[in-house]
Amino acid sequence: MCGRFTLRTPLNVLAETFFFEMPADISQPPRYNIAPTQPILAVIQTAEGERRQAISARWGLIPSWAKDPAIGNRMINARSETAHQKPSFRAAFRRRRCLLLADGYYEWQKLADGKQPWLFHRGDDQPFAMAGLWEQWKPADQSEPICSATILTTSPNTLSAPIHDRMPVILDESAQQSWLDLANEDLDQLGSLLKPCDQGLLVADPVSSHVNNPRHEDAQCVRIDGERRDDGEHELV
Repeated sequence: MCGRFTLRTPLNVLAETFFFEMPADISQPPRYNIAPTQPILAVIQTAEGERRQAISARWGLIPSWAKDPAIGNRMINARSETAHQKPSFRAAFRRRRCLLLADGYYEWQKLADGKQPWLFHRGDDQPFAMAGLWEQWKPADQSEPICSATILTTSPNTLSAPIHDRMPVILDESAQQSWLDLANEDLDQLGSLLKPCDQGLLVADPVSSHVNNPRHEDAQCVRIDGERRDDGEHELV
């Protein structure tokens, strides 16, 4: 699963990279430890030919039919192999696909002396787009709708397999356009996009246990754990 991630890239750089209009109602300070139920940045395309939009969404998809928004707390990830079939995700898979922006994500490796957090990121620290689904949930009391989203996961590539048996789907530029194209209803073609990224896209660094606490949201979360990196016993192989 993907349970925490980072987005430190300035909003104007994200807009240029992922071709969306700069939103007037969204600010994007550097975020070092994004956790479930927190707001995340999603890129959507509501109609063919329209410019992409950036929206803020609650991390943890709330199905439109849900009675209680707390159901979203358990839906931060969706398995890409079955999302198009599951009642919680299938409507969004057909009509509300999105890009979820990040520049790193964390996974925890089980070791004899505890769990070691690792930060997966591009070697140049540029941002990337994870395949996502989004929904708009309308409360019964007619208060403001809640936008929410989930990250699609897939089997791991050889870099991430020693750490976890799942990884987020990371889309390259051509796959991003296909994924956002709501005129595309070819489930087989869409499914072909949902695969592990090339091993060479990402690197993995051991980081401080400071990130373990979701209340910690500072740059220390991404500080490399030098002792672990220098200890061959804990290297990714």
